[in-house]
Amino acid sequence: MSDMPIIVDTAADFDSVVIWMHGLGADGSDFPPAIPYLSLPESLKIRFMFPNAPVRPVTINGGFEMRSWYDILSMEAGGREINAQQLQQSVAQVQRLIDDYIEQGIAAQRIFLVGFSQGGAVAYEAGLTYPQALGGIVAMSTYLPRSLDEVAPVAPTALPILTLHGEYDDVVSIAMGEAAKQQLNTHGYAPQWHVYPMAHEVSLVSLETLGQWLQLQMMK
Repeated sequence: MSDMPIIVDTAADFDSVVIWMHGLGADGSDFPPAIPYLSLPESLKIRFMFPNAPVRPVTINGGFEMRSWYDILSMEAGGREINAQQLQQSVAQVQRLIDDYIEQGIAAQRIFLVGFSQGGAVAYEAGLTYPQALGGIVAMSTYLPRSLDEVAPVAPTALPILTLHGEYDDVVSIAMGEAAKQQLNTHGYAPQWHVYPMAHEVSLVSLETLGQWLQLQMMK
């Protein structure tokens, strides 16, 4: 089992980066097949990076070891009890990737964080606490892992945020997604909120929305 991220470049001289985090129990191979369904124009020069979460015991799954950005200690309809230290370690891992690309000459505003479920929670916190303004955050079927009052986000309120959620999601309830949206609104952010007739998953329509949003942000 390799810990190396999967990388897909649409051009050797890429000038934009999408760092896309998988969900609990999945790995970096989960979302590369989704790239064609984004229907992005060939003129966009993008590196897609799909990092892997560490393998660790997950309490809610009986201590079974799997890839997890952080341990989930308990699940309730309105939230999660998590290992905050492991969350912060994963956030630091993602932010180091951002640092590396900025050192390579990629502008922070050309770097986007995308995450599904638990990976989306990491994308939220990594993007909102990064000291430079990124291109945007895409939160798919996810939630805020900690209160923004506790996190104290430093990202500018103009940061583009796209949220995609399933109406019938029985893993991360739509109420959890809406609660994240409300917290973001309270702190001055204006996420785009899209709901689809799906469960805890992605759909072709949601991927089309993601592709259109990325294209819009990258062509500013």
